[in-house]
Order: sequence, then structure tokens, then C-alpha cells
Amino acid sequence: MNKATINNTPIPAPVRYLDFEGFWKGIDDGYLAFQKCGSCGAWCHPPTPVCPDCHSLERTWQKVSGKGVVHSWVTYHDSPHPAFEAPFTVVLVELAEGLRIVSNLVDVPLGDIEIGMPVVLTIETVGQNLHLPKFKKNRKTSPAPLTIHDPVKGGLQ
Repeated sequence: MNKATINNTPIPAPVRYLDFEGFWKGIDDGYLAFQKCGSCGAWCHPPTPVCPDCHSLERTWQKVSGKGVVHSWVTYHDSPHPAFEAPFTVVLVELAEGLRIVSNLVDVPLGDIEIGMPVVLTIETVGQNLHLPKFKKNRKTSPAPLTIHDPVKGGLQ
């Protein structure tokens, strides 16, 4: 069995829409990148053709730290697709920059997962040309206190 298939079923690849080009280029190169308004500096996630804050058409892609905390999580004990071997954990990660991303948590026993747990990006190669962003416990930092995103100040508070 290789990582491109589980139970002889191909893992469905995400659709790589043009608006997400900078995100997937970053993943392919080993980092997370998110769209940022080139005019007012607001993060635009998911990517949009127009800034939701100032309506500018100027967009850039910015590399982010890949570090954050578990904001929420769920463990699937029954698989929704034959290519996903249960149990597996899906997390909502709040990144240090204040953005949130849904991904998988890997290499953490189910009993050790908790809200506020520090995590760090890991890129998993699935098949020949598919790289997926996942998160693992960040063992270099102590557990974070429960965090609140302040949209005025930005980032984690």
C-alpha cells in the first residue's frame, strides 16, 4: 500500500482552483502562504478577487509561520470515504498570524489532543505530485493558554 491509495482506493486530490494558486505553490515548496491585500494589508482567506475590507484588487501571497494552536477538533471513527482510514483527526488551527485553517492532525494520540495545544505545519507527500498541509504537535513550545483572536489588533492575544 502506498500513500496515494488506502485499501486500494485512490485518495481524492483537492481541486486546485486558480484563486488558490499561491496557496498550493507554497505547499508544493514546503510552506504555508495566504493571500493578503496589497492595499490595506488585510488577510483574505479563503482567497478572493477583491479585498473584503477595502475592495482593492491588489493581492499578494505572504508566507506565514506555520505555527499555531488547536482551536477546535473532531476525530472521525467512521470514514466518509474508503480512501480515508479511520480514525483520523481534523483540526481547526488558529495560526500565529490570526488566520484559521482546517487540516488533519498527525502523530498525536487521540487522548493527547486538547484545545490550545501548540501545533506546527508538516507537509505530507501523497503520491507523486500531491502535497498536503497537515499539523503535528509542536514539541518545542509549552502548551498555549486558550487564545482569542482580536480582529482589531490581529493575531493571537
